[in-house]
Amino acid sequence: MMQDAELPELPEYRDNPFISRLPPILSISDALRMLTQLPAHSETERQYPAHLRSHCVQRLGRCFAPLERHLSLEVRLSALIRQGYVGRNPNTTDYLHRLHNDHERVLKKDLSATLHPVEITASGFALIGCSGIGKTRSVERILHLYPKTLHHQEPFSLEQVVWLRLECPHKGSVKQLCISFFHQIDALLHTNYQARYGSNRLSIDTMVVHMAEIADRHALGLLVIDEIQHLMQAPGAGRDDLLNFLVALVNSIGIPVMLIGTPAALPLLQGAFRQARRASGLGSLIWERHADDATWNHFIDRMWRYQWTREPTPLTDDLRRVLYEESQGIVDLVVKLYMLAQLHAIQLSAVTGRDSGERLTVGLFKHVAGEAFSLLAPMITALKRNDRAALEKYDDLKPLDDYVFQAFQAAMIRLAPASARPKPPPTPTEPPAEDGADAVLTSLEGLGLARDIAQLLLAQAKVENPGLSPLDLVATIIGKLRERGPEVKPVKPQRNREKTAAPARSADPADLRLIVTTAAPMTTPYEALLAAGAVKPPLRDIAV
Repeated sequence: MMQDAELPELPEYRDNPFISRLPPILSISDALRMLTQLPAHSETERQYPAHLRSHCVQRLGRCFAPLERHLSLEVRLSALIRQGYVGRNPNTTDYLHRLHNDHERVLKKDLSATLHPVEITASGFALIGCSGIGKTRSVERILHLYPKTLHHQEPFSLEQVVWLRLECPHKGSVKQLCISFFHQIDALLHTNYQARYGSNRLSIDTMVVHMAEIADRHALGLLVIDEIQHLMQAPGAGRDDLLNFLVALVNSIGIPVMLIGTPAALPLLQGAFRQARRASGLGSLIWERHADDATWNHFIDRMWRYQWTREPTPLTDDLRRVLYEESQGIVDLVVKLYMLAQLHAIQLSAVTGRDSGERLTVGLFKHVAGEAFSLLAPMITALKRNDRAALEKYDDLKPLDDYVFQAFQAAMIRLAPASARPKPPPTPTEPPAEDGADAVLTSLEGLGLARDIAQLLLAQAKVENPGLSPLDLVATIIGKLRERGPEVKPVKPQRNREKTAAPARSADPADLRLIVTTAAPMTTPYEALLAAGAVKPPLRDIAV
């Protein structure tokens, strides 16, 4: 096998500074190694306090374990960037012709204006998949294998921008996309393009030709437009303008463009021949949710190694089934479910004082999924039915991200040492719980337990003892608290406010309260204060 230094140089990439400065083309094994990002994990961390382990669990949200689809995507992006540079070699007169064409477009404010014919080697590419499948995370992980900018001194002094990712404006505004482009280029190169070309006073025609000219001047290797399904909310004219502009970037300017979106974007890409041709230059990818197959099981096996419970829970077939059933093959959902289940088990152990209770069970996963994924229940149902029309409506997992963030924030506060806990805000009034749970919570609160702790204990009791009556649930929870021993502080009896003696009043004769309460019968408070000289009589003779 050839070493890296012995790899032959492809003739179409030879003597092209825009390509030669890029990292070497990766083999499958090298791509697998460089894309993998696993969380730190140590068996000794299992013995850490609960509030530290709740932080450790969050490492799972940053891990990346590449599968076959990610390796295929890396190959396509590698070719997309390099092939786009083949027709833009700065060592050829073709590059100068491009600069002349850019100047002509700026003068005429027309993207189709040209002075010289040039070779276009750029292609388009689309990645479509439902929310949570890992599209954006995968593309970003692959693109970070490449430098974002490169400085050249020969044959021209310029800053090469290898890739740039933008989010599609919610209303499909071409102007807003241009302003976002100028802003990000300024952040990368410390230029002032947004101030010069991003003013709202400028027309769209002026903005787009300057955006195309800047992309060409800085040898932009790949423009990624994420959340392309936002165009569905745009009016017809705005949607067509943006699509036509992206087509012109590929077909006229020669800038490779990649689109990322949910199935809602498919009608946009298939509605016209030009868009379909542009988006299939290197073969578009449609990422379906994972099937319950060997690839999915490989991912679950790898994820399951990272547990921070006191004792590891072996992975059984029943656990595999419930993980797939509750996530329906969506990677983002199963990772969040695994994180929240561990967090739940750690919290319950900290409350009850029973380390042996940190077990990951089928009932625990179902309970956590019922709480955490309630907002996504219609999406999960659509996945189970494979209802593509319904799935197009659910293109945002942001509510789930917010829920996970809030759950971990609340757990950190609750599990922190008592001296480090901030004073909690007043608990808002909650609606009555179902199935007698409200009565159980009221009973536990009467014993002196905080509302959130009572909810955790009730959830654990329901998972471990399904079908118990409210009275039996209370008895079970009290039994666990008794097992914990002296760590549970005795509950202080509540004071009867009606029988509590009033505090002694001040003996100061100037005390206004004392003056009023000791006044003669039938004397008003005002008369008593007036007689004591505490207030002055009103002025009667006032000139009008």
